[in-house]
Amino acid sequence: MSSAIVARSPGPCAWLTLIRCEAKMVVRDTAGLVVPIGLPLLILVMNAAAAGEQVVVNGRTALDVHVLPLVFTVVPATIGVVNMPSFVAYYRRAGILRRLSVTPASPVMVLIAQAVVSLIQTLIGIGAAFAVALLVFDANLPVRPAAAIGAALLATAAMYATGMIVAATAPTPNAAVAIGLVAFFALGALGGLFGGREALPEPLAVLGERLPFGATVECVQAAWAGSAIDPVHLVSLAATIVLGGVISAVFFRWD
Repeated sequence: MSSAIVARSPGPCAWLTLIRCEAKMVVRDTAGLVVPIGLPLLILVMNAAAAGEQVVVNGRTALDVHVLPLVFTVVPATIGVVNMPSFVAYYRRAGILRRLSVTPASPVMVLIAQAVVSLIQTLIGIGAAFAVALLVFDANLPVRPAAAIGAALLATAAMYATGMIVAATAPTPNAAVAIGLVAFFALGALGGLFGGREALPEPLAVLGERLPFGATVECVQAAWAGSAIDPVHLVSLAATIVLGGVISAVFFRWD
């Protein structure tokens, strides 16, 4: 009488292997690797000279309070809303998620590994931009560094949740890129990417401040200037995480 075969749950080595494979996929995607690092640096260079060195608040300049929060927001937005959904859509189109669903390595592991790699890429992008800002443009550290880090982490989760909605609804990798780009530029336009929200009609300005991009900029600005973060912006980011998780769970297809 043969004994039953018991499948072993994936251990740490399996997780590390999967994360390493995801990292290789990201590195091979030249555009997805360069844009989240190059675009924020371009925005920094274009706006740093115009920002000037005049102190705005608490010893922080316009570069610190206005430019850096925008630059740091672009990094997780491009990775979470544009890059990540295209990978997930490709895995679904290629049948990888369906094949993993019948193995001990659940397809959920792919999503978690992709989230880990996205976080690492976000840290590299923000770190590169901040290093250039410090060394080249004499930027200052935030008045409340812990609040700035917390806001950045919350924003990264919110952008990833937004991207999961794109990944859940996009039928193909190309569609995921197209939808992600439209979402990124729409959120950015309403959140101040192309100029201050003051130039927008009041209803659009208020809406942009509540959406993930604008809420992130506001949170990081407050932390950098040393002022209190408006709870409305924190609630907006938290609500994005919850809604993004619920909507993507309802519409997500493994094949």
